[in-house]
Amino acid sequence: MSPDQKLYEGKAKILYTTDDPEILLTYFKDDATAFNAQKRGQISGKGEINCAIASHLFKVLEEKAIATHFIDRPTPNQMLVKQVKILPLEVVVRNIAAGSLCQQTGIPEG
Repeated sequence: MSPDQKLYEGKAKILYTTDDPEILLTYFKDDATAFNAQKRGQISGKGEINCAIASHLFKVLEEKAIATHFIDRPTPNQMLVKQVKILPLEVVVRNIAAGSLCQQTGIPEG
C-alpha cells in the first residue's frame, strides 16, 4: 500500500492517507532534534529503529489483549495503521532529569 495524501507531519513521523479510507501509512523519519528543536539533523537509520521499536511494542500490547491501531510494517520505516481518534499524550523517558522537568519542578539537571 503506497502513500497518497499527507495528513500530518511532525518531528519524527509523516502520516499519509492510502487507497483505503480506514487505513493510514505512518512514515518514520531519520530527522533528529535537540534542545527544543534549536539543533536539527539527520541520523541514518533512526526511522527504521523507531518503527521497529513501535511495531514491537504494539505487538506486545496485542499479545496482552490490548487493542491498538497497528496493522503491519510493510517496509523498515513504514507502518500501516487503522485510522482512529487518538489521545494527545506524549511520554518522554530519560535517565536523568532534564529539560521541562527541571524547568517546571526546580529539580537540578543531572
